[in-house]
Amino acid sequence: MSGPKEELGEQRDSTKKKKKKKKKTESGKKRREKQQEEEGVKGGGGGEEEEEEEGEKQQVEEEEVHSSDCIVLRGIFKLGKKSHDVLLTRTRLTWTPITPEMPTGEACVLQPGVMPLQDVFAVKVKRRRAAGQESGGPVLGVTLFCSRQRGRRLEEDTLHLHNASAEHTYTWYNTLKELVSGFSSRPKCLKVFINPSSHKKEAVHIYREHVAPLFKMADVSTDITVTEKKGHALSVMKECKLDEFDGVVCVGGDGSVAEVCHALVLRAQLDADSPEKPVKPVLPLGIIPAGSTNVVSCSVHGVRDPVTAALHIILGHQQQVDMCSFSSLGQLVCFGFSAMFGFGGQSLARAEKKRWMPSSQRREYALVKTLARLKPEYCHLSFIPVTKTTRDLFGHHSEDEDLDQDPGSVDAEGEGTWTTIKGLYLNISVMSIPCLSPHAPRGLAPNTSLANGSASLIAVGNTSRSEFIKHLKRYSSSSGQFSFSFVETHTVTAVRIRPRSQRSWSEEESEGEEGDSKTTPIIQTEGATFPWNIDGELVEIANEVLIRVHPRLITLYGEDMDEAESTVSCSCI
Repeated sequence: MSGPKEELGEQRDSTKKKKKKKKKTESGKKRREKQQEEEGVKGGGGGEEEEEEEGEKQQVEEEEVHSSDCIVLRGIFKLGKKSHDVLLTRTRLTWTPITPEMPTGEACVLQPGVMPLQDVFAVKVKRRRAAGQESGGPVLGVTLFCSRQRGRRLEEDTLHLHNASAEHTYTWYNTLKELVSGFSSRPKCLKVFINPSSHKKEAVHIYREHVAPLFKMADVSTDITVTEKKGHALSVMKECKLDEFDGVVCVGGDGSVAEVCHALVLRAQLDADSPEKPVKPVLPLGIIPAGSTNVVSCSVHGVRDPVTAALHIILGHQQQVDMCSFSSLGQLVCFGFSAMFGFGGQSLARAEKKRWMPSSQRREYALVKTLARLKPEYCHLSFIPVTKTTRDLFGHHSEDEDLDQDPGSVDAEGEGTWTTIKGLYLNISVMSIPCLSPHAPRGLAPNTSLANGSASLIAVGNTSRSEFIKHLKRYSSSSGQFSFSFVETHTVTAVRIRPRSQRSWSEEESEGEEGDSKTTPIIQTEGATFPWNIDGELVEIANEVLIRVHPRLITLYGEDMDEAESTVSCSCI
């Protein structure tokens, strides 16, 4: 026992001698450093101390890893028909088949199976029960319910550890239960909003068949509200006791998601007594896709799959996401993730007038009709670029535009320099997330991400119908959607769009389509004349619209995705 102490004492003595020697030879070291500088080599006076600090840091990290990898339990279980040596640490479960020695006396080395505990969401005791028996029965072992990655999808999987000893089984069950419940980001109680009118009115069925069983398996309690009309979720959120929940879940399409996100931010402002400045909500939001496009869900999950979305929620995978505020004449319209003016707004307005059609037919009808009557809008487009004079990603601009740029103009709030462009535009998009979808696997805005603190401004100038269709069809491919002379892209933090049309879109529609003018938009403001597509919802606004990006304003359950699963795009173009 005295050996290690003596060694430590010798190390301390040697360290003291080195320090004394270092003081005595300080003048000599300065001369050497000067000589090294003359030779172009920089002297390193603190090398030994830095090495000692790095060594101590590495030792602490190794101790932390070692403590997390310490064996908590070890036992024998059957997996299938073979016995395995099972090891449990605080971070993972490993199992190795028990094999007899070879005739030569050498043991056969097999690769162990590994399961990270962060992928396990439920642990149950397995029993043998007769038909109709609801409780009791002899113990068979422990079953672990976990998540398995299959491409971009998450799938439910199980691992059965068989052992007939009840004492042995419950020791493992209680320990596994304690370790799995130790993940703080996993929700225990959720507030759920279901929009029964989304897409094909399948939201309730999707939740009951695919999501509710997983929540029950993971011991997640829920309080469910089936919305009855637009604004219902907002009214419930204002009165809801949010401190009773760990998160909020929305089952629906992009419009439902936008409404719940808007409600969460407004409730956070109300709680913080901050009516002017957006406040980050305390609770994260989970999105179960049940709409027609689901671009927000695809952007955080990569797929339109309710099981994947539910498992992200159960496992507590969280992602900070940027949001935008949309206001006109100083009044807040809503919070959201994306907006389209021009072609995107007009096609949505026409689709909303044909709500009696199936969603896919309604969408194709609106696209064809809008392309047939394609015309640009004259706009004043102003924006604050993230980088200096980021005007056109490919160095082009439309011939119908004239550039009006005042480098010295700074926003009244000190945000930065505004750049103003006047011209004819077929479509203007502002998106703070990539907006992935099966029809656009790289996203409508592939140059942005979920939490980069900026938005992608895509301005499509005036061009022929055939060239515009080529631009639209490029979204279904991997790249090239912006490699046109009439398309500009900018990375921005704020955008102002001021339409300058002599006649309102509503007036032209009433003349061109008899009877359609009787249909009103989902969201309508006083004096509404220009249709906007904000997160899949129709908003008609008469005046200038100001869009601001608010970095990481909301937390969503999911992970940042670069690309979504693709499907066959619309056949109409």
